[in-house]
Amino acid sequence: MTLRPPSTRILSPEQGLIILNCSREKLVTSVPVAALDLYQGACVPLAREHFAADPARRARIRILSAAHGLLRPENAISTYDHRLTNRVEAMRLHERTVSAQLDAELAETPSLRHMLIVVEPLYLLALQRVFDHLDRFDQIALIPNPWGWPEGLTYLHQWGWA
Repeated sequence: MTLRPPSTRILSPEQGLIILNCSREKLVTSVPVAALDLYQGACVPLAREHFAADPARRARIRILSAAHGLLRPENAISTYDHRLTNRVEAMRLHERTVSAQLDAELAETPSLRHMLIVVEPLYLLALQRVFDHLDRFDQIALIPNPWGWPEGLTYLHQWGWA
């Protein structure tokens, strides 16, 4: 679902943001590792591979974790097992962490105009704060499937990121 027509220009890294679903499959480790390296399932490995040689755009990935909220690729976290299972948990995550994290992201990146969100529907509830800022965005692409990376590539091509 796209809220506005896609852009055809090449976006600088600070103009785009990608939000991915966390995954149940994680690297088993006793020490914290970078969030982008921890998650081994859904579309995180494909995003990690896609942006391996592009640190500026790789830095524009956020991972929505049921336990931690929005994680930057370099945030060090340990293996955990927590999944959103109902609307109440999703709303609690939104209120407890994600709303403030999104506000901070928007304040830190005033040129942000395009978002690609690839998360399962329940996790989308935790991101509802995005929709309080629709006037700011040229494009918000929603893919309600945590394995929707191939569809997401369509938008990344339009952004000049693929």
